[in-house]
Amino acid sequence: MKHLIVFAFIAISSITLAQDKSSNLNWLTNLEEAQKISKKEKKSILVYFTGSDWCTPCKMLKQDFFSSNEFSERSTDYVLVMIDYPRRIDILTEEQLEYNKKVIGKYNKEKSFPKLLMLNSQGKEKGKISGYGSLRDTGPYFDFLDKNS
Repeated sequence: MKHLIVFAFIAISSITLAQDKSSNLNWLTNLEEAQKISKKEKKSILVYFTGSDWCTPCKMLKQDFFSSNEFSERSTDYVLVMIDYPRRIDILTEEQLEYNKKVIGKYNKEKSFPKLLMLNSQGKEKGKISGYGSLRDTGPYFDFLDKNS
């Protein structure tokens, strides 16, 4: 019986440790709210444009970059904003989707996904990077953070 309990504990611990780290990040969905926090905390705003349900490079970037230990540790240096542009209508509220389209129209006119955009607290662009290739090299994304913080 003891062995069964120990085995169950190990199995549950393994599952918990394998969870997606990107879901533990504090992603906001409102840029104006992020700007207020950015001013108060004197942090840059990192905006992530994604098509969460259809964009394969977005899914790979989430897995490789946002779920990495390195990004998780560095994420506290930024106010994180996710602007999703899904195809399924049940993922976001109608209001959130309309808001996201407005932000995309201002900051991602070319509708490039995935795209990271670094902004200051006034909404002024500091830098951007878009796309993610099949080689799955996160180096350029970490370089982007270093260069635009």
